Amino acid sequence: MQITEHIASLSEEGRLLAAAAEQAGPGASVPTCPGWQIRHLLRHTGMVHRWAAAFVAEGHTAYQPDGGEPALDGAELLAWFREGHRRLVRSLEEAPADLDCWTFLPAPSPLAFWSRRQLNETTVHRVDAESALGSPLTPVSADRAVDGIDELLTGFHARPTSKVRSEKPRTLRVRAVDTAATWTVRISQDPPQAVRSGAEAESDDGFDCELSGTAEGLYLVLWNRLPLTALTLRGDRAVARLWTDNSAVTW
Repeated sequence: MQITEHIASLSEEGRLLAAAAEQAGPGASVPTCPGWQIRHLLRHTGMVHRWAAAFVAEGHTAYQPDGGEPALDGAELLAWFREGHRRLVRSLEEAPADLDCWTFLPAPSPLAFWSRRQLNETTVHRVDAESALGSPLTPVSADRAVDGIDELLTGFHARPTSKVRSEKPRTLRVRAVDTAATWTVRISQDPPQAVRSGAEAESDDGFDCELSGTAEGLYLVLWNRLPLTALTLRGDRAVARLWTDNSAVTW
């Protein structure tokens, strides 16, 4: 996906998140984030938006701590969230192509990193907000879902902080049936190593467990927003549980 597409999708996802949060109300429980209510979701996501916007708009080239979550609630909290989301989108739209600022995952450029990262951050939390309503989720397109899976598997979980580990080496295959995308994830005592390939590279050999489904379904399951039962599982379920039990991303 192109940077402009990421930013346009981020703009829409933030609006959808705010609309779902407003409809659900600040005290509504968020089933996909046990222990959270909508107010906690808005405070967290709004804080992340402002934190990211500061790197882009102010060009910080070293890590800067976030500003913390506000003690706001109700209509005031919702207005604060919307203003911060607009600020983030505007900072990305106005940033130069050669933006130089701090990032924490590999990317073609800092601008590409932040537009992609904040799109996935906001999409996942939009799903959280909509889950509080108990109504059908707004779809995620296959190309966006594939891009988000790439970020998760080859970015976040390639870092030393990943807790997806196994004393016995295991291989998890992730296959999107509506695209040509397949990922092979090798799990060991080291951080997982994920490699993406096309459908032509598929084989029934060489994996302990396969998760298959639509790209959207895989995206939401791998981010722990849908249960494993939303996918087709072949092989050793314990390997899939290694992922679901240990893959939560906190930073």
